[in-house]
Amino acid sequence: MTDQEAAASRSTTHRSLPELRSAVRTLAAGLRLPAELRTRLTLSVARVAEPELRAGRLVTLETRPEQDFVRRELTVLLRAPYAPWPAPVEGLPLPAQREADATVWRVPLPETPGRGHPGGQTSVELLEEELRAAVARAEALEADRRNLTHELDETNSGVLALYVQLEERDEQLRRAHGQMLRELEDALRPGPLKVGGLELAIHYAPAGTDAPTGGDLYDWFQLPDGTVHITVVDALGHGLTSTRSALNVTHAVRTLTLEGHPLETVVARTDEILLPYDRELMATVQLARIDPVAGRLTLANGSHPPPLLVREDGSARFLEVRGRGIGYPLAGSEGLWHEELALGDLLVLYTDGLTESRRDPYEGERRLTAAAVRHRHRPTEEIPGALAKEMHTVILHPDDTLALTVRRTR
Repeated sequence: MTDQEAAASRSTTHRSLPELRSAVRTLAAGLRLPAELRTRLTLSVARVAEPELRAGRLVTLETRPEQDFVRRELTVLLRAPYAPWPAPVEGLPLPAQREADATVWRVPLPETPGRGHPGGQTSVELLEEELRAAVARAEALEADRRNLTHELDETNSGVLALYVQLEERDEQLRRAHGQMLRELEDALRPGPLKVGGLELAIHYAPAGTDAPTGGDLYDWFQLPDGTVHITVVDALGHGLTSTRSALNVTHAVRTLTLEGHPLETVVARTDEILLPYDRELMATVQLARIDPVAGRLTLANGSHPPPLLVREDGSARFLEVRGRGIGYPLAGSEGLWHEELALGDLLVLYTDGLTESRRDPYEGERRLTAAAVRHRHRPTEEIPGALAKEMHTVILHPDDTLALTVRRTR
């Protein structure tokens, strides 16, 4: 047994899902588990533990590498000492067993011992590695599906039963991998942001169930001075390729912002950084900075639909900043918009899937304004979903949809 495997024998107590996911992911990476296996283990442990952690109860994670003359494996035990009943183990991405008071996974370790995962890898980088592995697997499955479909086209009517069977298998694979990709994409999306003076909420829906990922993405975080930064991205296309493009944009914007680049330069600098590596990348982007104490709002834009500001008294208007998006000629924001949010004011940021479901963006903006004014007094966390539901009563042009709301509070 290597030093890394010996060090992996431990028992830890956890209070939150992010903390538990990070512990499992870091342990699996240190033992050189393949990215796909690491993902399945992390998702399975989190799914079993989630009801307990959300109820405010603790869970204990125990791990121990084991070796005999036949095989080497990692035993992972999850205990919920205060659970009122055993957690179900059916339908997990990685099968588990119930043993006494624990849920147990036994994972084979690589034949050749490693020296631990490369130093300096962050949780986001590990997630990106897992997403790349899932994307590669999905692309391979899609290639298999195309080959099978081509072969079936060349067969005669006597193999119709085989065709039906393969179609059913294809649908099962599509649903299973679609669910995994959706969970991975949700893991890469930032979690809830709690900031005194602001309430933030988000709604996201892909264009269709057969393409669970898309190019609509957001990022929000708080700068050292307390200012909240929000990025909304809409990358061209649908599915895996657009998801990768949107992730690249949000990560580049976050890096430039944390390095202290002025807001008016971030769109142009993101274009300069990414275009040499991806000439096909095209994305619109909206950037917002909000001072939660003073209510000062600053906007920069790259070809993105303008945010909607709804005042407490019901008046509303769009805040439009001219600019060109990533991959467009002369990319960059042409200026900044400065506004002051009063107590109770609501800011709505969105992608064009919300307003262009009927192919007329001007009609969509009018309908969005009316809906936002109607729903402005609802709890903030309910408003994005309510807007999407009302805007999509009739859909002539399905598209990925993202709606993000910010309300200034005391």
